[in-house]
Amino acid sequence: MHALSIPTWIIHVSSVIEWIVAIWLIWTYGELTGNRSWWGLSLAMLPALVSAMCACTWHYFDNPESLEWLVTLQATMTLVGNFTLWVAAVLIWRSTKSADSETDVIAAQSIKTES
Repeated sequence: MHALSIPTWIIHVSSVIEWIVAIWLIWTYGELTGNRSWWGLSLAMLPALVSAMCACTWHYFDNPESLEWLVTLQATMTLVGNFTLWVAAVLIWRSTKSADSETDVIAAQSIKTES
């Protein structure tokens, strides 16, 4: 545990806690809006959380060679997490495009009925 200074540990741990809270808030937003794409984003954040936990675990045990596989797992989870976050962002973007087109159709219909 001596591999990192106390301020660095505070940043590491608070970042993990912040990420967990963000996942929960995004999931809640998805429930409130009824848009399941936001649930996808919260699930897509999990690999990045695993990556952060791998880094914290490796540092906690003073970076031993016996746990170097955690570094590989961290890198893999970062790559997977970046990809899943990209996919989730595309799905949210698509869901807003379909919602916008539905709004345009409703607006056009109301204009026709007013005429």
